[in-house]
Amino acid sequence: MNFTRWSARLPGTQRRAAARDDRGSVPAARAEYAQPDGAAPLPDHPSPPSCETAPAQALAGLALDDLSAREILGRLPAPVALLYGPEHRVAYVNEAYEGTFGPRSCGAPAAESLPELAELSVLPLLDQVLRSGTPRTVKSRRTAEGGSYTVTCTPVAVRDGRGDGGVLVHAADVTDHAEAAERLRASDRRHRETAVTLQRSLLPQELEQPDDLRIAATYQPGGTDAAVGGDWYDVITLGAGRTALVIGDVMGRGVRAAAVMGQLRTAVRAYARLDLPPHEVIQLLDGLAAEIDASQIATCVYAVHDPNEGQLVYASAGHLPILVCDENDTVHRAADPTGPPLGTGGWIHTSGTIALPPGSTAVLYTDGLVERRSEDIDEGVASLARALSGAKGSPQVVCDRLIRSLGVTAEHDDDVAVLVVQHPARKGPSAELFHNAALELLGGVEAAPRARAFATGVLTSWRFPVELRDLGVLAASELVANSLQHGTPPMRLGLRRTDRRLIIEVTDGDDHLPRRRRAEPADEAGRGISIIAAIATSWGSRRTPGGGKAVWCEFALPQ
Repeated sequence: MNFTRWSARLPGTQRRAAARDDRGSVPAARAEYAQPDGAAPLPDHPSPPSCETAPAQALAGLALDDLSAREILGRLPAPVALLYGPEHRVAYVNEAYEGTFGPRSCGAPAAESLPELAELSVLPLLDQVLRSGTPRTVKSRRTAEGGSYTVTCTPVAVRDGRGDGGVLVHAADVTDHAEAAERLRASDRRHRETAVTLQRSLLPQELEQPDDLRIAATYQPGGTDAAVGGDWYDVITLGAGRTALVIGDVMGRGVRAAAVMGQLRTAVRAYARLDLPPHEVIQLLDGLAAEIDASQIATCVYAVHDPNEGQLVYASAGHLPILVCDENDTVHRAADPTGPPLGTGGWIHTSGTIALPPGSTAVLYTDGLVERRSEDIDEGVASLARALSGAKGSPQVVCDRLIRSLGVTAEHDDDVAVLVVQHPARKGPSAELFHNAALELLGGVEAAPRARAFATGVLTSWRFPVELRDLGVLAASELVANSLQHGTPPMRLGLRRTDRRLIIEVTDGDDHLPRRRRAEPADEAGRGISIIAAIATSWGSRRTPGGGKAVWCEFALPQ
């Protein structure tokens, strides 16, 4: 192939060519390059080499015009091939090309003679480069042998304008860089998988399902380009039919955020066992978060549902508002009180309420569901409210619909946690399994007999087995006797049955909580709570918001 007819359009040569034209034309010693229309020639007189490498020593004292194109390309350590014509026939390959890919014959089309170009996805570019006259590059492509190359295809023009032109193919070996990048990606994947595994292991493996509520939750980590955050949720049964609902978000990424989240979730479960009001639980969490890591800020909302009251009592530490959709598809947004995020300290948290009547659905969520860079977060909450208004079906169906409606995909750039709580409106046979009965106790010697008679009549009407009825009457009698001895008016006996348990609860005006103790043989009192603990499935006590206390016990119903 005659190299004197070819000129490469190399970027950055036009200014040097213009400067050379001012000095006049300098003929090449062995190859004559000229600039066709729109093409830039190779520079004639490059600056003297500044480093004393072997190639530089070999070229010392020579101008570019003293060398032929074949000599220049042959000295390059990178593989180079020159193709010509619409079929991209091979005009020349240098020694580095043959050393890398093996001997190649000239004159054959590149698709036949240079199969490595197909592996590197270069063949489709050759027509584009030849037609447009614009260089094209493919980066870090791997061959079957395992090497990675970045290949640049540069258009080459014919000097006298006769012919179809060609393409100069230059391949740079980037195997080391590609392997380093792959090791980095693998390390990132392992780090992410560790964080996701830790995150999921710290979340509830199976949600508790209260008698009066139907609950589902969804957690979706951010896409592969996003680090895992600290979103979390929990459902905690408190006894006497009451349920605690929790959702939170640790501001941070990776294993650190997931570890802080796990500590907070464990602490919430411990505080919930104390049966404290929501604002007291949040207050305790606030102090704990500052001790765990003062640099990690977290948001959280803690809510308690009592089936006898038909509402959620909640406290929020910088978290997004709870949304409740009623039977008429009207969405209500929980208002203040809310305080700053956990770990900030110095804030006195308070509790608020939002109605959750039968037939309604509540949604607790993290900011990943509603926050978008292109819009205000209030617009995201409004979009969620519209989606919730039209969402029907089971809690899991509602979860999935909300995720889809808000445009959350597998590539979403933030973690998302959603907790859906339904308070079903029971009708027909299902409603027959849920009953409530209550008796106000005024105190005095007649209170205990009235309580026993009331419990006997109610439990008989609910058609409990004789053994369970007798245990229920005994438990009610002991709880009332304990309240008469240690409590103050007003007193109240409450009985409640669900499809799974019988609940007996006595409230009074004294806030001193009972405790189980060992009674000595000569003691005439102190055995009531021990009897309750022995015959009931579970028991507990709590302080009531208006002052006073409630003592309760539960019996599991035979299935």
